[in-house]
Amino acid sequence: MSQDGAAAMVSASLTATVTGTAAAAGTGIVPATVDRRISEPQSPATEIRNVNNNNGSRNDKSITNKNGNGTLMPPPPPPSQVFPTYSSHRLRLNPSADHKPDSYEDLQLDFSPLLFSSLERYLPPTLLNSSRETKVHYMREILLRYSTESERNRVQKHREYRQKIISNYQPLHRELYIMQASNFFVPSFLKAVSENTEESFRSIMSEPSPGVFAFEMLQPRFCEMLLAEVENFEKWVHETKFRIMRPNTMNKYGAVLDDFGLETMLDKLMEEFIRPMSRVFFPEVGGATLDTHHGFVVEYGMDRDVDLGFHVDDSEVTLNVCLGKQFSGGELFFRGVRCEKHVNSETQPEEILDYSHVPGRAVLHRGRHRHGARATTSGHRINLLLWCRSSVFRELRKYQKDCSGWCAECQREKKERQRQSVAATKLVLCYLLRFHFKISIMDAFVFLPSIRNY
Repeated sequence: MSQDGAAAMVSASLTATVTGTAAAAGTGIVPATVDRRISEPQSPATEIRNVNNNNGSRNDKSITNKNGNGTLMPPPPPPSQVFPTYSSHRLRLNPSADHKPDSYEDLQLDFSPLLFSSLERYLPPTLLNSSRETKVHYMREILLRYSTESERNRVQKHREYRQKIISNYQPLHRELYIMQASNFFVPSFLKAVSENTEESFRSIMSEPSPGVFAFEMLQPRFCEMLLAEVENFEKWVHETKFRIMRPNTMNKYGAVLDDFGLETMLDKLMEEFIRPMSRVFFPEVGGATLDTHHGFVVEYGMDRDVDLGFHVDDSEVTLNVCLGKQFSGGELFFRGVRCEKHVNSETQPEEILDYSHVPGRAVLHRGRHRHGARATTSGHRINLLLWCRSSVFRELRKYQKDCSGWCAECQREKKERQRQSVAATKLVLCYLLRFHFKISIMDAFVFLPSIRNY
C-alpha cells in the first residue's frame, strides 16, 4: 500500500477536522524510543514491561521529529512577510493525487521534513500553489495541536542537548555524514536496490526463518570508519565529562548516532535503501510508508553490556548490522512475531531461530519480532541499529478492529475460531440429519460429506 493510499484509508474513517485527517496524512505521531522487554515466553502469564530511553518521552501520541529529537525552526518571518490568518486550519479528506509536493529537506523544522511533504497533498486546493513558507506555516499550526506543552518542552530540551554536542564535537571522518552509497555498501546490495524488485532483493538474501532476512550490506572500510567515529565520540564524551543519553535503558553502553550529526545520512539510508526492501517484505506493517527513524550503536563485551534481554523494538522494521570487532558469542535469538496483546504468548517450535552475527552482514526484521541477544563471551561486539517507523501505519492501528494479520498468535486464534465454527456447523447438521432421516450420529457424520454442496 502506498503512503497516500494508506493515509486515504485513515482519512475515510475520520472527519475533516484537524484531529482526524492531519493524523491520517501521516503526521509523524511517533512514540518514545522504547524497547519493550519481555521474558522469553513459557506461558501466557509472563509479564511485559516498558523500557524508555533517556529522553524521558512516554507519550505514545506525541509528535516527535525522527527519534524524538527536533531541530531548530527558522526564525520568525520579518514583518513584511505576513502569513494569511485562517479561522479554521483543516485538511482535505482526500489527497490531491496529481499534486507534486515540495521538498522540505533544506529547512530546519521541528517536525520531520518527510511529514510536511506527505501532508501537503491534503492541503485545501487554494493553498497548493502557495509559497512553501505559507504551506509550512499552515501545516505546522495543525501539527502543533497534537503536541502538548510538556512534550514541546521536552523536545526543546533535547534540541538544546543535541545542539551542544554538534557545536562542540569535531567529527573524525566527515565523509560519513553524507550518504556515499558506492563507498558504504557492497556492490551486490547496491545492484539489488537499484533494480528494486523482489527477485533482485531475494537474490542477495537468505531467510533463515519467515520474516527474518540476512544479507551482505556494508563494506569493511565503512565499518572501520564508523567504529572509529564512535570511539572518537566516546573519547570526547569522556574528556569533556559530557553526560550523553544512551539509546535506551536496556543498554548502558552505546550512542545515539542521530545526536552527533549522522541523522541526515541515516535518513537517506532509510528512505533510499531500507524502505524499498520493506515495501516488498513488510507491507502489512507500513513498510512502504516508513518516515522516521532512530539510529544508534550498541556495544557488547565483558567490559560492556554482556547480553540483551528478550524484547520487541519500538519500530515497524528494524535493521541490525554487525560492525565488528573480534568476538565470540552474542547470537541473536528470534521467537516469533506478536502484537501487543500476544507479546507474552508461548513460542511455537517453527518460530525458533538462533542467528550468529557476521561483521558487515545485516539482518532485517519486523520490530514486533520477539528477539534478544545471548552473552558475548569474549572480545568486543558493536552493532548498528536503525529502527524505522511509519506514522501512517501507527495511525491505522488505532482503527483496526480485527486481528493483526502479521501476528502469528492472532492468526492461530483466527484459524482455531474457524475450526470451531466448522465443527459446530457439522454438529448441527448431524443432529438435523439424525432427526430428519432417523439415523445415528455416527451414520450422520459418515453421510455429511456427501451433502456438503447442498
